[in-house]
Amino acid sequence: MPSKRVEKDTHSTPPPLPVLSKQFNVGARVCRVIGLVGVVAFLVTAFSPVAGRLNLWLSGAPDLVHSDAIVVLAGWVSGSGLLSLESQRRTNRGIELYQRGLAPILVLLGGSSEGGPNEADVRAEQARRHGIPESAILTETRVHTTREEAARVQVLLQSRGVRSILLVSNGGHFLKARPLFGRVGFKVHPVASDTFDEPDSPESRIALMRTLTEELLGWLYYRIAGYI
Repeated sequence: MPSKRVEKDTHSTPPPLPVLSKQFNVGARVCRVIGLVGVVAFLVTAFSPVAGRLNLWLSGAPDLVHSDAIVVLAGWVSGSGLLSLESQRRTNRGIELYQRGLAPILVLLGGSSEGGPNEADVRAEQARRHGIPESAILTETRVHTTREEAARVQVLLQSRGVRSILLVSNGGHFLKARPLFGRVGFKVHPVASDTFDEPDSPESRIALMRTLTEELLGWLYYRIAGYI
């Protein structure tokens, strides 16, 4: 009676199930921890004053001293010429500082959006409506980044002998704006535009924290790139 030949299985042996299970469990635990941290961060941001406190800390106390010029950093303007909330805040703050006699020159920055009017021109019109003379207003529209703003303002003001400036922006923006303007030769006195009102709703607190996170990431990028 012929003997049966037993063919040897040449297929590779699959990894042991216990190893896969262990790796899966570790990954699942990491995901759960990340999810838990995210939920806690959301709740703390939305239902506590942490965002407002962080913004105040980053802003510092307004350095309201007599200076050679007031520089209002760009925000955003719509295609129809409507300033964003933050751009309007900065504009109002710059006008207020001029009206208090803290500097003889008001520099307004900002380009156009969607082919509409330039932000700086919209701001300048508001300044004139508040009684600020044309001769005291300077505008710069060829700016897209904070680094460009510092370089353009340095060129704009160097012939006027400007050494010290009141720099107007939101609090978190000073992380990169202050060293950039200091690097081009100005003595910078920061004045925040967004510290008048404490955010009083979960939506406004979350929006503020999102802005601060973007500013922190922007500061990190500028540090890595060697700009500040």
